[in-house]
Amino acid sequence: MKSGKNRLLGAHMSVSGGCDKSIDRGVSIGCTAIQIFTGFNNRWQSKAISSDILSAFDQKRSKVDIVFAHNNYLVNLASPDPVIASKSFASMLDEVARAGQLSLPYLIIHPGAHMGAGEKRGVHLVAQRLNELIDQTNDSDVRILLETTSGQGTVLGSTFEHLAEIIANIKDQKRIGICFDTCHVFTSGYDIRTPEAYEKTFSEFDRIAGLDYLKVFHLNDSKHDIGTKKDRHEHIGDGYLGLSSFELLLNDYRFFSVPMVLETPKSDFNLLEEDKKNLAVLRALIK
Repeated sequence: MKSGKNRLLGAHMSVSGGCDKSIDRGVSIGCTAIQIFTGFNNRWQSKAISSDILSAFDQKRSKVDIVFAHNNYLVNLASPDPVIASKSFASMLDEVARAGQLSLPYLIIHPGAHMGAGEKRGVHLVAQRLNELIDQTNDSDVRILLETTSGQGTVLGSTFEHLAEIIANIKDQKRIGICFDTCHVFTSGYDIRTPEAYEKTFSEFDRIAGLDYLKVFHLNDSKHDIGTKKDRHEHIGDGYLGLSSFELLLNDYRFFSVPMVLETPKSDFNLLEEDKKNLAVLRALIK
């Protein structure tokens, strides 16, 4: 277990120039945890990762404690549209394969949007397609993490019940987990700003979904208030969550070994000035 300031803290890093460059960028600002896209974040498929980049990534990976991936934003495993569903499934097969090539432990996905088919149908489709995906990648060690969402539109994952129901219907539960996004959880209606509210939310999470499934945190403040169902990230301490939420989280012994990464706005993915500032603010909150 990690304690004090020796924690798994970092940020999402660009892979521009190759996946290995994400580690260079993260190390330059003191990240011990890094999240990446393994390819394009807005296309169904990405070009193959070259052997040179795989080799460079492998040589550099020991410079940080953990690297994991987020899938592309087009995937919708809850879609009732057979064309979108087919493209999403093929894209996920590619995403898992790429994460496996890089020996990444986690691949984070948004549960998806039911597009009017209803929450029950959407949850059923997500679980069904994840089971198919896991069956077809049964030689992979990549664990798929369902991300909590703000609940805008028909998006699933804004309640702990959504996540719990999906997980309950996964056959191989060693291949599934949860990524807890602070901004998303807050704007979906869960409060973590006071000790009482914080404990209530995490007690509810544990009772419904289970803390054992919580594998990653996205640390993002929110541009919008609680329950607004708007997904707009803000710099740490500059939004409606405020510093108190992050102080509570960073000093919760239950999560000392859980990686926590920023997804806050950047003006330059090479200079990373905002990430430096946000990480300094977070580290200062650790008692």
